[in-house]
Amino acid sequence: MRKIGLIGGMSWASTELYYRHLNKGLQKRVGTGCSAPILMESLNYCDLSRLSTPEQWDHAKEVLIASARRLEAAGATALMIAANSMHKVADDVAAAISIPLLHIVDETGEKMRADGVKAAAVIGTRNVMTEPWFRQRLVRHGLTLAPYDASRAEEIDRIIYDELMQGKVTEDSRRTMRTFITDIAKQDIQALVLACTELVMLVDPDANLLPVYDTARIHVAAGIDWILGDAP
Repeated sequence: MRKIGLIGGMSWASTELYYRHLNKGLQKRVGTGCSAPILMESLNYCDLSRLSTPEQWDHAKEVLIASARRLEAAGATALMIAANSMHKVADDVAAAISIPLLHIVDETGEKMRADGVKAAAVIGTRNVMTEPWFRQRLVRHGLTLAPYDASRAEEIDRIIYDELMQGKVTEDSRRTMRTFITDIAKQDIQALVLACTELVMLVDPDANLLPVYDTARIHVAAGIDWILGDAP
């Protein structure tokens, strides 16, 4: 098996999901006596939360590059960033190391293209839902994305940062997400992209009105393929 590097801590709840599902997914493939060879660095999210200015994003980029280099030096053969929002600087991180970076948006886009999905909506943090870096990268895979609702984006962002990233799950927020998804499904789309690794704590990808593409689940599957040598 190949050793994979995981940059986590953004949030710890997301990192826990990645660690658990990398191991559970690998065990399904090769047997329950095995576990995934992972080098993990958990960053302090106090320095990386709710970034808004170019200076803050420059700082985040340097923090992630330093982490990626440490993981590469420690023996990681490929890198994963356990957060959708931090992929805003993923290209800079990839350029600073010599091992592959498994990009969460590309893995999701390739999966959706293979499934024949042409039109979708995205839900996640505010920067993922509204900024072009995520949407344009997904569009490169042949997708048309539905416009986002600004007030809905604000409330989803609040739920993610104030609740889910602290490991808190409430029935009120579960109902809110159910209502949002019901409204989103009325648009001319074929699928929903769950573009926040913590949202799976509220949204069941297997029990919804339309197909749900959970970026974290897809990303983890790509990580397992890499570990087992099924990816080039």
